Amino acid sequence: MFDEKGEKYLDCINNVAHVGHSHPYVIKAATKQMELLNTNSRFLHDNLVQYAQRLTATLPEKLSVCYFVNSGSEANDLALRLARQYHGHQDVITLENAYHGHVTSLIDISPYKFNQLGKDSKKEFVHVAPSPDIYRGKYREDHPDPASAYAEEVKKIIEETQKNGRKIAAFIAESMQSCGGQVIPPVGYFQKVAEYVRAVGGVFIADEVQVGFGRVGKHFWAFQLQGEDFVPDIVTMGKPIGNGHPMSCVVTTREIAESFGASGMEYFNTFGGNPVSCAIGLAVLDVIEQEDLQGNATRVGNYLLELLAEQKEKHPLVGDIRGVGLFVGVDLVKDQQKRTPATAEALHLIYKLKEHQILLSADGPHRNILKFKPPMCFTMEDAKHVVETIDALLTEIEEATGMKTENNASTNAQYKRKTIEGSSQSEGANESISHMNGAACRQENGLYSRKCSLPSETIRT
Repeated sequence: MFDEKGEKYLDCINNVAHVGHSHPYVIKAATKQMELLNTNSRFLHDNLVQYAQRLTATLPEKLSVCYFVNSGSEANDLALRLARQYHGHQDVITLENAYHGHVTSLIDISPYKFNQLGKDSKKEFVHVAPSPDIYRGKYREDHPDPASAYAEEVKKIIEETQKNGRKIAAFIAESMQSCGGQVIPPVGYFQKVAEYVRAVGGVFIADEVQVGFGRVGKHFWAFQLQGEDFVPDIVTMGKPIGNGHPMSCVVTTREIAESFGASGMEYFNTFGGNPVSCAIGLAVLDVIEQEDLQGNATRVGNYLLELLAEQKEKHPLVGDIRGVGLFVGVDLVKDQQKRTPATAEALHLIYKLKEHQILLSADGPHRNILKFKPPMCFTMEDAKHVVETIDALLTEIEEATGMKTENNASTNAQYKRKTIEGSSQSEGANESISHMNGAACRQENGLYSRKCSLPSETIRT
């Protein structure tokens, strides 16, 4: 990325510019279609049919009906409507620290948002299950079967709601939690949850808005990390689908779609699936395939994880490294045994990286997780550069705060984590430096001024 003065920045966080900022192939496809026709999507166009065919070809066979909309929030809102119409149920189970969108219906099911409004902000039809985080959660990496243990927590919620005469419409989860702290659910968790939810007439919604379209490398969709035997009932998409162009999609089964259509209320979206959006979507799929961006995500992601693992051995501030493909989290801690979040240190590091013209962000419930989710064209040279810079900055922070620079090898071994498909495990991601917790910035911590402010420079892509 370049600012108005021509200064170059390395973008490590922008999962919206999925195949790269201003990719010429995508721009050409958009321009060509704009010159021909763009129209209300009430009128069928070949691009719509072709894109639906290409998109559903990447998914399990039963996920065959597409609804095209304009943003991830709109997709998740429609997914809720589909789920509630299916059996007439209303209640939703969501996860701790989850974020699913900015419209009212989604703030209601996003603890990441509604918890900021106070303890009475949760609606009675919303039920919050523990985040399946095996580093910071209720059941950790030393548990013999964390997937089953976390799924049992969902089962308990279902049983309790039934006692109170309520009915579950859906369980919704990001396939890998981003804003919640780069959390990768243990394998088998989704299968068990889906079994419990479907048994009471609910559906499983997989939110792929942050992590879909090959970001995990080996698979096109992050929910596929759970195994071939897991298929969601509804999948929502956004952000990377249009490489920055506002488009999104909901894909579901024919059975759920027919139930929705039987409601008597026609669903229509003026811009969803318009010819230009679908031309762009097709171009993004072409680039992912032609440039082997899934392969790149695997190769560069594994290399990034290796480099970061070396930093964990060197720096007491690094508590955990987790990731799959180009979705990686670095959990910064003040104490490795207690896993005390290093919130101020993470924020300081983010600002110092920007001074070095590297864009990264921090998130999670404690704002202490460094989140990597760069464009899929991220290279090994890029990975090496950012990690070398982080290494130097961590050394500065540890010296300034008096932290011991030698790491306890036995402590590291104690918390070393199993990997998924050759990578370590990962937590969620966020969108921009400006999204970080301003309260942390106002703390007195010896690292930066009490009156520090957010960067104000305009960054142009």
